[in-house]
Amino acid sequence: MSTLIHNGTLVTASETFDADVLIDDSGQISAIGRDLSAPNAERVDACGGLILPGGVDPHTHFELPMFGTVSSDDHYTGHKAAAFGGTTTAIDFINQDYDSLKDCVDAWHKKAGDKAAIDYSFHMNIVNFNEQVAKEIPLLKEEGITTLKIFTAYNGVLRIDDSSIFKILRIAGEHNMLTLLHAENGDVIETLVEEALAEGHTSAEWHALTRPSWGAGDAILRVAGMAHAADASLYIVHMNTAIGADMLKYARERGAKVMGETCPPYLFFTIDHMRQTDGAKWICSPPMRSEADNLRLWQAVERGEMQTIATDHCPFFFDGTQPIDYEGEQIAIPGKELGVGDFTKIPNGLPGVGDRLPVMWTEGVVKGRITPNQFVAMTSTNPAKIFGMYPRKGALLPGSDADIVIWNPERKVKYGVEMAHHRTDYNLFEGWELKGYPEKVFLRGKLIVDGDKWLGERGGGEFIKRKEGEVL
Repeated sequence: MSTLIHNGTLVTASETFDADVLIDDSGQISAIGRDLSAPNAERVDACGGLILPGGVDPHTHFELPMFGTVSSDDHYTGHKAAAFGGTTTAIDFINQDYDSLKDCVDAWHKKAGDKAAIDYSFHMNIVNFNEQVAKEIPLLKEEGITTLKIFTAYNGVLRIDDSSIFKILRIAGEHNMLTLLHAENGDVIETLVEEALAEGHTSAEWHALTRPSWGAGDAILRVAGMAHAADASLYIVHMNTAIGADMLKYARERGAKVMGETCPPYLFFTIDHMRQTDGAKWICSPPMRSEADNLRLWQAVERGEMQTIATDHCPFFFDGTQPIDYEGEQIAIPGKELGVGDFTKIPNGLPGVGDRLPVMWTEGVVKGRITPNQFVAMTSTNPAKIFGMYPRKGALLPGSDADIVIWNPERKVKYGVEMAHHRTDYNLFEGWELKGYPEKVFLRGKLIVDGDKWLGERGGGEFIKRKEGEVL
């Protein structure tokens, strides 16, 4: 049956206007306009609210093995949390656990397929590079995977040398693929961690103190230079520093095809949060910085110098010895307590996939830092364009998937772990007063969130085979 959403105001990345949205029985938008006539359609009253394209989160880590445990959200629980927060598409990262990249892809499909509750896709981590991998990289496009991720940190585990990075960039450039970069200086980190432990510095704040900001600036500029030489595009993930924002701007102004992403925690929290008794809650890589970094990143968001806002969602229990109730079951997964007395053993990662849109609306739109159109651009349309899903995703256009959020800009909530729906025992935004929240969320025309009711299902999400993306 077709569905007609009426009595709402559409907000896209470029326009705001009153219109109805007609969804056909295939789950696509068939028409947009005023006073649409659809006598046989099910009518949904937006109640004067806003109609937004579903959020696209290009950076998540579901069920990711780390430090002898695993991130506590899988592709069902994390997708459910995403949907409650207004996100309808997420892109996860494939570990290079097998010699063949195709085997790696197949393993991640097996992990995600039966659980996925929203639409999803994958990036491919490249942490081992050789001639065989070089030959296989272009074949990933046949799998609908057009993006690779490289690291300049995690020596001996994820990092590859600069020669390999340059070769990957050349392959990606030749085949119109996009390379994602985790930008830190692994050599500096390794030295500082060794020294810190030798001196007995084991508290959470030392996770940040051993990962200096200049390492991000150094890595961004160095790899941007390689990307320019390779005529390749580059996307910097989870940007957390003022110097990183400066280097992004510098590289773009000089013709490098470089784009940047930041995440909400880097706009609000600092190393001082890691100095609290529960400081492990804020441990992630790269780490929290200073208020000056917060302000510079906000400036980059406001000015359009940053292209996307993602989450790097990778949650762990704060105390994995104590179970929580999740859908009627008692769940306990080892978490950040594993690093009590040693910051190097605290699992790196934060919950966030459900927080992104509500928090950024209140702190960005309500407080006048960004417009509603910028909000849609950075959380939905830009990621869809950059990662080759537009206009199927990230758009309110005839022919687009009917991934739609009816947003109540007047709804006030006291946010926290219960509303976020992540499968973990804490939330960074606990007790925050938010204004603006999803009322209804549709995935390809199917209502999956109705107020506080979950109507989605395991296996209801579809894998999105992506095409070549755009450089914004």
